[in-house]
Amino acid sequence: MSRTHALILALALPVLAVPAARAQYVGPSDVAAADSVAAILADPVDDRDVTLTGVILRKLGDEMYIFSDGTGEIRVEIDDEDFPASPIDESTRITLRGEIDKTLMADPEVDVDVIELVR
Repeated sequence: MSRTHALILALALPVLAVPAARAQYVGPSDVAAADSVAAILADPVDDRDVTLTGVILRKLGDEMYIFSDGTGEIRVEIDDEDFPASPIDESTRITLRGEIDKTLMADPEVDVDVIELVR
């Protein structure tokens, strides 16, 4: 093997040894891992990311629902395509991830991005 080939091989081996999957950061974060409806209603911060676990109590209209986590009730907007394949009713525990939508003339609500069934 020539010196050039040996040098190329020596430089390439560390690159090839890097694992295909990368670990993700799992330490502390400034983003709250979980919230409560009561805390959101007491201090709604527009566009703040939130995570809520509870149930949908009822449908208000097109993509609008009332959600409760046991600490209070809040309107949530959920796009039809964001619902899981499994049916959800008022007894199905779910986790919602989204952001607070606060306006001057209305109560705060949550614009939901992700719904997960709680197992």
